[in-house]
Amino acid sequence: MSGRYIQDITAKDFGVAVLQRSQEVPVVVDFWAEWCGPCTTLGPLLERVTEQHNGAFELVKIDVDQNQELAAEFGIQSIPTVVAFRNGVPISRFSGAVPEHTLQAWLTEIMPSDLELRVEEARDLALDGNPDAAEAIFREVLDSQPDQPEAGIGLASLRLAAGDADEALIILGRLTPTPEVERLQSAARMATSRGDDIPGLEAALAADPESGSARIQLARALAAGNEFEPALDHYLHVVRAKGEEKDEARMGMLDIFGVLGDEHPLTIAYRRQLASALF
Repeated sequence: MSGRYIQDITAKDFGVAVLQRSQEVPVVVDFWAEWCGPCTTLGPLLERVTEQHNGAFELVKIDVDQNQELAAEFGIQSIPTVVAFRNGVPISRFSGAVPEHTLQAWLTEIMPSDLELRVEEARDLALDGNPDAAEAIFREVLDSQPDQPEAGIGLASLRLAAGDADEALIILGRLTPTPEVERLQSAARMATSRGDDIPGLEAALAADPESGSARIQLARALAAGNEFEPALDHYLHVVRAKGEEKDEARMGMLDIFGVLGDEHPLTIAYRRQLASALF
């Protein structure tokens, strides 16, 4: 069956119809087959309920016989299996034919909350070049739920872009640590040295080359200006010296790794050197 919110697809359409589309609206994927008895019960129910919800989510139907590799990729071991996607990832699933009240309860769980919808609105405003309006909505959401992760990340990103690294760190400190939260924290810590007088810091270090604190100050300023390789060199020098600033320099290197990502060539090269210097 096809409709405004229902479509049959094959594996080649999955990226656009499910992964990409679920960035905008929840997508429910029904893995089924023609020979499957319970599928003939659940399928029409899913289609009817989808139409009733009038675009709150979309239904995609995938015949497992025609798309075996895709079914295997998502661990489909029995059918019907229904998987909900949001933001490009699966968030919930169930298998077997279920009654309508159970299906409706499951759909309620996968639908975005009012706060999540407000976050999406704020994201759209930010993308449209209206950061002030986006910030107001992010703050409104965080007033209701101080640890709402997407609102916190969104507001911290806006404050960091505006040059307010201190508030960004306060906002991020309320959130559950995730790779994205930790990456932004690293960027905010580095940004606190943005605008420092690099020539002056270089002169101070030249006057006292053994000063670990002077070298760390210069490394911070370089990192804040995205001059990551010389910053890493200075931090590594302090770590190798094994003075009292060693841990501070190590954390500075970890902050740069957090911003660059695990696969960046500088991260790979300097992480190896850091491990060697520490042990």
